[in-house]
Amino acid sequence: MASFTPAYIKTRDLGLLKEKIDHAYEILEACALCPRGCGVNRLSGEKGICRTGEHAIVSSYSPHFGEEDPLVGNHGSGTIFFARCNLLCIFCQNYDISHEGEGVEFSSEQLAKAMLFLQGRGCPNINFVTPSHVVPQILAAVNTAVELGLRVPLVYNTGGYDRSETLAVLEGVFDIYMPDFKFWDPRVAEQLCDAPDYPEVARNAFREMHRQVGDLVLDEHGIAQRGLLIRHLVLPEGLTGTREVMHFLAKEISANSYVNIMAQYRPCGRAADVPELRRRITDEEYREAIEMARKEGITRLDERKRTFVFQWM
Repeated sequence: MASFTPAYIKTRDLGLLKEKIDHAYEILEACALCPRGCGVNRLSGEKGICRTGEHAIVSSYSPHFGEEDPLVGNHGSGTIFFARCNLLCIFCQNYDISHEGEGVEFSSEQLAKAMLFLQGRGCPNINFVTPSHVVPQILAAVNTAVELGLRVPLVYNTGGYDRSETLAVLEGVFDIYMPDFKFWDPRVAEQLCDAPDYPEVARNAFREMHRQVGDLVLDEHGIAQRGLLIRHLVLPEGLTGTREVMHFLAKEISANSYVNIMAQYRPCGRAADVPELRRRITDEEYREAIEMARKEGITRLDERKRTFVFQWM
């Protein structure tokens, strides 16, 4: 198989990466990076819902072995966890990071060095977790990192609440998009993250991501090189609308979509505020979610064993 060259290499060589960086930072002057559209001038220190100013806040960076097999390889996915979030689900399992902002401000140079550190550890990709509110900072760091020798694919690991216009800026930079389709019902999205437009925004975002990178492509070792890797976290009492989500993916994105139907929900953050969220999902709820996916035409499912789920009362 021919050697793989990440898209951002060509984009930078053509001089387009610098244009993308300039455009992204212009957006920060009246921030409309994400659907919240706060309109604050983050370059002057103002902060909107994501509580992030000019610099990204990094909670941690390290090889991570808990991601999907196509990302992990032998050395772990090179994850960089950003603090704060534009979606702020009340049940977030990283509540201390997303809501409380646990982390340290990083310059673009520091972020670039973190990327090179992870590549040096043998990670097959750099996996940006919760990147939607720090797109300009990531682009600037990638530009610096390329000069220092970055050569592995980049993963955009998002909750799916992304403006298509912002994603368009990322075309030719990210080879792998990994969004989670969280909720189908606008009423559920409003209750759990104060974003009733989430379902519509996510549908448009998925269309744009797939337009850019297509279905997930693996190398001869089973490692992801390019494409869309979709997550869907099953919540109790059918709150996620699994059947509708899978129907949309099969009919409007691709029946060959690689989907990880996730079972690891546990009550975190302010989950106790919602009676339905006060327990883990049952084995039956998970089996039903898998069956719904297959019936709707999604059969390329992540195959990892589910060993930790039990009935929680």
